[in-house]
Amino acid sequence: MKPGEDIVERGINDLRTGVETVDSLLVLIGAPRLRRLGFDVPNSVVASPEHRLYQLLQRSHANAAHSKYNALIRRLVSFERASECAN
Repeated sequence: MKPGEDIVERGINDLRTGVETVDSLLVLIGAPRLRRLGFDVPNSVVASPEHRLYQLLQRSHANAAHSKYNALIRRLVSFERASECAN
């Protein structure tokens, strides 16, 4: 399992069921690159997944939201890079 694969799998499943979660918003942020890598990322009407993700994190992590956001983005990028190497 690649680092971050669990997040991407959960996020794609959440998007398929129409549930807005941290994972689904993270997948939407990475959707263009993930699609190029062959992942079937469902379309969504979330206008700004970056802002929505930060808002969700702010509710649950308050002052640590910025750090949590950056950590999640790093994990997504790590997964994308690992997937590129595997292809």
